[in-house]
Amino acid sequence: MSDLKRVCFERFTIAGFSYYEGCIVFDKLTIGKKLHLKTEPHNTYDKNAVAIYYKKHKLGFIPRDKNTAIAKLLACGIHVFEARIQRIDASEHTENQIGVIVYVIKES
Repeated sequence: MSDLKRVCFERFTIAGFSYYEGCIVFDKLTIGKKLHLKTEPHNTYDKNAVAIYYKKHKLGFIPRDKNTAIAKLLACGIHVFEARIQRIDASEHTENQIGVIVYVIKES
């Protein structure tokens, strides 16, 4: 039997990072920092939009091509995900600076 407490579900860079509050908290973001996911079902651009927050600061969104399953599970009240910063590269274009990994957390 595996002792894994979490399993990688998805990896991506934050969509829209340059349009939200990423630059305000960029110096506080470090690899391993926990991020929060919040659905935005009334988003006019994407009905499956899932916003990414660091504390109260909106950083952007899970990319549209990777958000459907996460959005549907969160909308049903199934909160089994843990999002963390996996990569930071200030030399990249703003939209590619922050890499995120989303885990499915295994219940104990």
